[in-house]
Amino acid sequence: MYAEIVHEPIDPLAVLARVGAAQDGAVVLFLGTVRDHNDGRPVRGLRYEAYEEMAATVLEAIAREAADRAVTDVAVAHRVGELSVGEHSVAIAVAAPHRADAYDASRYIIEEIKKRLPIWKHEHYVDGEARWLGGARPPVRERS
Repeated sequence: MYAEIVHEPIDPLAVLARVGAAQDGAVVLFLGTVRDHNDGRPVRGLRYEAYEEMAATVLEAIAREAADRAVTDVAVAHRVGELSVGEHSVAIAVAAPHRADAYDASRYIIEEIKKRLPIWKHEHYVDGEARWLGGARPPVRERS
């Protein structure tokens, strides 16, 4: 299993190379890519910021949970920093004996990343404006 928060561009083939064995009948690669629009506005890029220690721990937990779903191996990388349109923000590779399990685990990972990973997106628009988009918030500890 591999899970990492990265600062450099993600190499999808390097992530893919981390999974797969002779018993696997399926290897799924998912790439999250910065698109040129959001909510009807043209986008020129974005910046991901993270509480990196916590993000690394949460990402590893998500990958382990997915690995427990009848899959052979999981590799996931999430990028932080400035990204341009067309660059990969996340890469998820999953290997499993059967395709349904590989697809399910990949989907589980991306959905849990969206819910739980303490990474925030600051989107930059073509018109010069920018805004923070919703994302995971660190848990609030109640005082006793």
